[in-house]
Amino acid sequence: MLAFNTTVNIVTALTFGALFINGCKPPHHPSNPNYAIIKPTVKYDPSTKSLDKMVKKLQGQPYVWAEEGPNNFDCSGFTYYMYGSMGIEIPRVAREQAKNGQKIKMNELIYGDLIFFDTEPKRRGRITHVGMYLGNGWFTHASTTKYEIVYSNLNTSAYYKKRLRICRRYLPESQTKIVKVDAKKPWKTKESIKIKATPVTAAKKAPKVIKKHTLGNFYVQVGSFTGSPKEALLYKITRAGYHYHIIKFPINGKQISKLLIGPYKQRSDAVNLLEKVKKTIQKDAFIAEIR
Repeated sequence: MLAFNTTVNIVTALTFGALFINGCKPPHHPSNPNYAIIKPTVKYDPSTKSLDKMVKKLQGQPYVWAEEGPNNFDCSGFTYYMYGSMGIEIPRVAREQAKNGQKIKMNELIYGDLIFFDTEPKRRGRITHVGMYLGNGWFTHASTTKYEIVYSNLNTSAYYKKRLRICRRYLPESQTKIVKVDAKKPWKTKESIKIKATPVTAAKKAPKVIKKHTLGNFYVQVGSFTGSPKEALLYKITRAGYHYHIIKFPINGKQISKLLIGPYKQRSDAVNLLEKVKKTIQKDAFIAEIR
């Protein structure tokens, strides 16, 4: 009898332990999804600056089917929440979001545009996923494979590049040329002229890349990784305006990647950059000379 009670106690403890661990993150596909659409509270002005704040704040938040925030999101719930938080109403589901807004080509993409994919195993042209474009191929989305909000890149991911179906623009600034503006609130215009949106008239261009030298042997090494560095880290470097290089080599049957910023001709240039990289990107960064 004592052995039986001990067994029951162990099973009970393990069960409660599992519930406690699983309770840290909600299930990705709840057995009873909440299909009621909750409109987000308007708390930002409609601008790329506002979008940027939300993008940074929401990275890593859990993917949960049929949720549109403020803490859990599915892919279209994520875009619905961001635009709704700026007072811009867009449809709730991806296939409807893909039918509205201004249709644009892939080479016209700018920060804030929505990009739509067919992610079914057998592609049939149906819209099943959406993300928001950030520049230089990068986009943010509530991933249905990593089950959180992540960064991905169209230029380095053949999966997403092949499945891209349509691009739409919803942000008003990219559709109007401001003639007279309120200096404190540039999104409020007294008069505006409708023009065709192009990357030149966009509200925000892709990050300008800082390029001091075309050749050199000195780098700031961000780190070494088994496999490849995380896309979020690469995006962080690009967004800061730096070039990065990845050197790959095998060690004991494993692929190791060195992530470097540079190159620079003079060691002093790399040294001057090092402290900034330590503060904003990777505190363990150091100078590397590669010849």
